[in-house]
Amino acid sequence: MTFKFIKKTLLDKTLNTENKKNQKIAFVGTTVSSALNFRGPLIKHLIGQGHHVFVLCIDYTEKTRQEVEALGAIPLDYHLNRSRLNPIKDVITTAQLARILSKHSIDLVFCFFSKPVIYGLLAARLARIPTRIAMLEGLGWAFTERKDKSSLKLKIVKFIQLFLYRLSFPFADKVILLNKDDLHDLTSVYRLKIMHPHILGGIGVEEKYISYCPPNRAPITFIFVGRLLFDKGIREFVKAARLLKQNLPEVRFMIFGDCDVSNPESLTPSDVEQLYSVDGIECIGYVENIWPYLHEASVLVLPSYREGFPKTVQEAMACGRPAIVTDVPGCRQAVVDGVNGFIVPPFSATALAEKMRIFIRDPDILEMMGYNAYTHAKQHYNSEKICDELGELMLLNRSRN
Repeated sequence: MTFKFIKKTLLDKTLNTENKKNQKIAFVGTTVSSALNFRGPLIKHLIGQGHHVFVLCIDYTEKTRQEVEALGAIPLDYHLNRSRLNPIKDVITTAQLARILSKHSIDLVFCFFSKPVIYGLLAARLARIPTRIAMLEGLGWAFTERKDKSSLKLKIVKFIQLFLYRLSFPFADKVILLNKDDLHDLTSVYRLKIMHPHILGGIGVEEKYISYCPPNRAPITFIFVGRLLFDKGIREFVKAARLLKQNLPEVRFMIFGDCDVSNPESLTPSDVEQLYSVDGIECIGYVENIWPYLHEASVLVLPSYREGFPKTVQEAMACGRPAIVTDVPGCRQAVVDGVNGFIVPPFSATALAEKMRIFIRDPDILEMMGYNAYTHAKQHYNSEKICDELGELMLLNRSRN
């Protein structure tokens, strides 16, 4: 009996070891920039373990192809319309993905973002890929609550998206979410069946960036970092800045980000022009390297209506910047209210301005919360540790056909 037990244990260990080595892993995403920014550390981690990684994106250029190859991964093209639902084209996308996955004899598919999750899972099932992992970093604009009532278009998109989730989720060996609110909404509110959910939390920041420097006290500088979407709370940030600028002209307000034409909530070019005309607000636009600007800043402000688990907050905390966020899914999980930042009600520029005033009036609180933010990031937002967790989750997952 003991011999059989020992023999079985050794066999299980051998199978697990074999399962971890030399896997062909396909990442199915959208843009190359998002794949590099959000999945880059995980890709490097898996390649470092000896796995062969393929990165499927829809907008490769010669430069970005070289950037993916520099990681040690293999770039692959596929076609996907990020913003529109077209049944015929989506069927073609699924069939195309299935052919690519079959051609390269993929062992494990890791799909991230909504449409790649839906069509990637379906394609992986068609191609009989042994292991299929889905990751949703937030539920997106169709599931975001706003002050104004939902439009008919939004309700239709949400209905279709939920139908497609019901169709594709059964083929996932694991569905990874970043916060408990998303899991609650999908399973309790919308009644989706998710067999093997996992709450990850933040995706983390590379260890080399987790380094404390005191927040800027002179002048106090509030920054907004993100895509220029109404859902990110850009209007509330601008209104709060105007309220404070009336009596505090020395305080700086900076906006970093660009429009996202694929998102229905994106600012238009005329909206952006109006932002640039607002006195006292510096609109920098998109920057490839945000770290120098974070080091110059005092506080990160993200008045978003919904998030997965905002990476900008993790990055700000990594260098010792407290954050002001809204009490919505994703944001409320990223900040400990009154310890490393503040949580305010959504849609309220007045509440936002009140918390900003606390930092302006008492820079000692700013520095205390900044250091708390750094220690929190050091403990919770180290991407190397998170990649270890994700890698184990992916490669130890029981595969099926």
